[in-house]
Amino acid sequence: MTAQATLPVRLAGLLPGKPADPRLSGIIKLAILAVGGQGGGVLTAWIEDVARSGGYAAQATSVAGVSQRTGATVYYVEMAPHRQGDPMPVFSLMPAPGDVDIMIAAEMMEAGRSIIRGFVTPDRTTLIASTHRALAVSEKVVPGDGIASSEEVMAAAEIAAQRFIAADFDALAIANGSVISASLFGALAGSGALPFPREAFEAAIRASGKGVEGSLRAFGAAFEAAANPSGQIAARKDAPRRGPLVSGPTRLVAEWDRLAARVAAMPATVAELAQPGLRKVVDFQDSRYGAEYLDRLAQVMAVDAAARGWVLSREAAKYIANAMAYDDIIRVADLKTRGHRFDRIRKEMRVKEANLLQLTEFFHPRAEEIVGLFPARLGRRVEGDPKWMARLDRWFNKGRRLRTDILRAFLTLHLIGGMRGWRLRSLRHAQEQAHLARWLDHALGHVSGNYDLAVELIRCRRLIKGYSDTHARGLSKFDRVLAATTEIAGREDAADWCRRLREAALKDEDGKALDGAIETIRSFA
Repeated sequence: MTAQATLPVRLAGLLPGKPADPRLSGIIKLAILAVGGQGGGVLTAWIEDVARSGGYAAQATSVAGVSQRTGATVYYVEMAPHRQGDPMPVFSLMPAPGDVDIMIAAEMMEAGRSIIRGFVTPDRTTLIASTHRALAVSEKVVPGDGIASSEEVMAAAEIAAQRFIAADFDALAIANGSVISASLFGALAGSGALPFPREAFEAAIRASGKGVEGSLRAFGAAFEAAANPSGQIAARKDAPRRGPLVSGPTRLVAEWDRLAARVAAMPATVAELAQPGLRKVVDFQDSRYGAEYLDRLAQVMAVDAAARGWVLSREAAKYIANAMAYDDIIRVADLKTRGHRFDRIRKEMRVKEANLLQLTEFFHPRAEEIVGLFPARLGRRVEGDPKWMARLDRWFNKGRRLRTDILRAFLTLHLIGGMRGWRLRSLRHAQEQAHLARWLDHALGHVSGNYDLAVELIRCRRLIKGYSDTHARGLSKFDRVLAATTEIAGREDAADWCRRLREAALKDEDGKALDGAIETIRSFA
């Protein structure tokens, strides 16, 4: 009842031509949009403590929402100066559009939501936002790039807010051994939007008694970032970029150096993508496989030219590497048993020495993945036998959960991941090599007649990715796009139509947009 009674008064004070209600002039309204696990409740409690220690009355509320990033919650704090013995102010329970002084968004798309909901206004709101992203499921399920544009949110925030403070506060927190709630608290203090000294904020952290040292470090780093944003930007620009170092036995390092020298001799625009491509391919198999990658790239460069900006070769450097480093059972098992992966999981889960981490891997191999491990000749015979394929599917395609924190399951995956030497003899490798050769021959066959079409055909390789069913769907779309492109290859706008087909294929998992694009082509082809 109280919140409903005060809300019309606040909105009336915001109407054009009407002065703000003097009874509300001393109230500071602060809202927080945070995703589950970011410590929004802790941040809210710290803000309450700071306000009360500074002689303010404060009230905090929260409403848990449902989002596709583990649940987004709206926290709301109102505070006002209060002398002992005076009547307590009556506060609202939720923020109202156009009536928020300070908006804290713990993730960039949450900043966008706060703008859309009207919580950020240019006449009064200080917006503090972390620039990192926690992707929604709707962004992840898109076969192509479904990530919403952070740049658009940044541009809107510059217009919508009276003052906009943005930095990667999540990275600052992690670098200082804490969580984002501490760095957002530091940004709030550094912004000067609240009338309390830095010492009061730090005292609130110390009073909590948990993770104090790490929280104070993250607080301090974010305080400086908010108080001196230009200095932070300059530091990022001046920081040197360091590539990953290569280490290992002398013989293998020498082989890598020879391959790297071949890349260094390429035009800079091609070498920029050939270097990570080479690293990916060698990591997938070995240095001989890396030499094969460079030989294929040299085949493309032989029909390319500097006059065209080496566009074809640059795209080939990326997509040939992706094609050669395909996801088979060996690759998946290898990645799941690497030491740095377990280190990353422990870091993300913030596992302490006293904690026990249980890690379960889910495997759902189809018969095709199993047969792909067979010798090429035997695999082709088994793949051509429906009875054997049905039998293998019945045996293996049932979903398995392997606890890789247990020795037996870990050793099973580790042994499978160590079968690199066998990979080159397998049916899957033979199939991937044949498909790669056909794709390159098809694309390069158009270089002299339609260079732009050749480039678009190379880019179509991005349709193929992932493992098992995901790979099968991508491969099907790839083949359909190339087949449809062949029908209109003689047209001047063939490259444009190839691009449209590829973009349609990336729009949805089921391929409905691609079906429509193909029907359009058939109507005039």
